[in-house]
Amino acid sequence: MVDDIRKTLWAAADKLRANMDAAEYKHLVLGLIFLKYISDTFAARRADLLRRFTDENDDYFLHESDAEMVDEELEDRDYYTEANVFWVPEAARWENIRSAAKQTAIGKHIDDAMAAIETENTKLKGILDKRYARAQLPDGRLGELVDLVSTIGFGTDAGQARDILGQVYEYFLGQFANAEGKKGGQFYTPASIVKTLVAVLSPHHGKVYDPCCGSGGMFVQSEKFIEAHGGKLGDVSIYGQESNPTTWRLAAMNLAIRGIDYNLGREPSDTFTRNQHPDLRADFILANPPFNISDWWHGSLEGDPRWVYGTPPKGNANYAWLQHMLYHLKPNGRAGIVLANGSMSSSQNSEGDIRRAMVDADVVEVMVALPGQLFFNTQIPACLWFLTRQKNARKGEVLFIDARKLGSMISRVQAELTDEVITRIGATVAAWRGEGGDASGQYEDIAGYCRSVKLAEIAEHGHVLTPGRYVGAEAVEDDDEAGQPHLFIIAA
Repeated sequence: MVDDIRKTLWAAADKLRANMDAAEYKHLVLGLIFLKYISDTFAARRADLLRRFTDENDDYFLHESDAEMVDEELEDRDYYTEANVFWVPEAARWENIRSAAKQTAIGKHIDDAMAAIETENTKLKGILDKRYARAQLPDGRLGELVDLVSTIGFGTDAGQARDILGQVYEYFLGQFANAEGKKGGQFYTPASIVKTLVAVLSPHHGKVYDPCCGSGGMFVQSEKFIEAHGGKLGDVSIYGQESNPTTWRLAAMNLAIRGIDYNLGREPSDTFTRNQHPDLRADFILANPPFNISDWWHGSLEGDPRWVYGTPPKGNANYAWLQHMLYHLKPNGRAGIVLANGSMSSSQNSEGDIRRAMVDADVVEVMVALPGQLFFNTQIPACLWFLTRQKNARKGEVLFIDARKLGSMISRVQAELTDEVITRIGATVAAWRGEGGDASGQYEDIAGYCRSVKLAEIAEHGHVLTPGRYVGAEAVEDDDEAGQPHLFIIAA
């Protein structure tokens, strides 16, 4: 059902886009979907309250009530906020938006609705886009978009509604990533990669940080992990930063609808030059920074305390990201980072020296080579780095996992890691760390898949961290790897 909704919506929305750039159109569509969601959940709560007010066996039963009293009670915001439902002013409710869809002033009507919702819900202050009146769409096109979004039914179950919204968001973000193409090395992170990071890190308590958080996908998957393992969201504090204003707003909306407390900084800004959380020391860091960005350097970064293992080259930010993550980890914290494969083997400028210093300092915990074609808008395969500043076990060793051949094609051009493969990777790392319990069994090297390697052997290979060199599989030539993303896991 949800799959049909997503495909139908995208086909229609893309047709309505006309000549508008996908990056510009994206916020119009996702903003309306968000508005429809909070209006639907408000309406569902209102209907439930109406039922309970008239049920003699319910605690909310209104004795000696009349229609006027019921209407008055239904407008009491406390009934909604106690159920973690956003209060939606009457003018912003979807039926009023839809009834005005064919009016020439529909853009201003939507902007006013967004402003009213922000005024009534402090969590959303300054987050919702209010540029519908200025949208460069042909006459009547915005009204058609409103009619299209009206076909989304979020249902009456709050949990199911959040799931539908999340899936529609994820799908649209992925499709927009396709439409926008590669922009400055930034890629939308597919769910299977995020799930893999979460499976290895198990972020179930403490402070969780993503310094390039995009639309908040890492946090959402962490939430799902916590709930699936019987934990409580209150046990986790969310910290993030994002430089793109539209994406920063999407992240805030994504977290707000789930009732997750978060701190995304005062404003969207560059993580390197305007660090919003300078004193943060996180228990878990999950991140997919833009690959190989060359225009990141600023003179103020010279001698920055984050460059513990060497000043990163000005023409590539990969090792700036790795050191930024390490700097913000607690001593026993762990980080998982998606990077270009070239980061595992590059010796250009100072990258080889920084990688050697990191390996010698024993902060690299696990390296995972991922299949190609996982990303929506690039064929580049990725790797994962897992880092930690202080290993509790396996000191002086790095676990290498080669998952390049474990992808499953879900379309002609795109692959994913199945839940079974993700579970296997998570269990392998847990067994290697000795923290998996009886379920994970004892760790064993498996030719072609995983191997635990001493630092001395890594040094013999010039501190190259490509898993294929160590697990017994055919190694990928360095020339082929140079543009590939890798995931490093850093333990703190």
